[in-house]
Amino acid sequence: MSGKVAFELKKIRLPLDVICPVRPLKNLYKKAKRYKMMVSSIQQMGLVEPLVVFPQKEGGGKYLLLEGHLRYAALKELNQTEAECIIATDDESFTYNARVNRMNAIQEHKMILKAVRKGVSAEKIAAALNVTVKNVRDSISLLDGINSEAADLLKDKPIAASAIALLKKVTGLRQIEIAEFMVSAGNYSKGYADALVMGTKKEDLVNPEEPKAKPGLTAAEIGKMEEEMMGLERDLKAVEEGYGDDMLNLACARSYVKKLLENGKVVRFLSANHSEILGQFEDIVAMERV
Repeated sequence: MSGKVAFELKKIRLPLDVICPVRPLKNLYKKAKRYKMMVSSIQQMGLVEPLVVFPQKEGGGKYLLLEGHLRYAALKELNQTEAECIIATDDESFTYNARVNRMNAIQEHKMILKAVRKGVSAEKIAAALNVTVKNVRDSISLLDGINSEAADLLKDKPIAASAIALLKKVTGLRQIEIAEFMVSAGNYSKGYADALVMGTKKEDLVNPEEPKAKPGLTAAEIGKMEEEMMGLERDLKAVEEGYGDDMLNLACARSYVKKLLENGKVVRFLSANHSEILGQFEDIVAMERV
């Protein structure tokens, strides 16, 4: 699949009457437990995940429904007249699934908080989402003690609530640093968050006097882990600081080498005397433009 973005990220509201399902909405859907949960969820909190639609080529203001048939049927049953939609730029429904992550812990927190502010009880939300009341209450308090800038860095990332909870062990500035490291590494796992917290200096902990403990690790091993993690963080920062200059230098070098290889005399000389260098130059020119 090409790197072309397959849908527009901007949401728009469309009348349901202009949306045409690509498969029939059978009565069988209405008997499914998942469908009943969908209806209940929309009743309590509104449509959480937009429909994905594709404009019909013949025009007329009509759209094909690529994803969200259950949601569409539930909206119809609830006598809704319009819905939030994402416009796809090609008509292959798998594209959206492949490129969009499902709701993460922070997005779920915001959705539940919005419902609570509308007066929906934790019990009703739990029933709609098929989770426990404790899950709902934990989600409501998810960002208590989390720095707003750190939360903003992670708001659309696939991070679990358990990883976010670990950040509460460190100060706000350290939370921002950890969030930046997670984004740079593309790693949002609980294990990585735990390692970053364990590698935090004592003065950056919320409870600095509380001894660090990790099953299977001695105090000396934890100290060594902290030292190594600090070294890795310094190295990562150094790489990030030099990345822009390195990429600019690479682009200039690639352009220069390309001009060299456009000169027939240079190519013949390299081919006869330095074939290995010629091969490397050709690889550089063949690189995707940065």
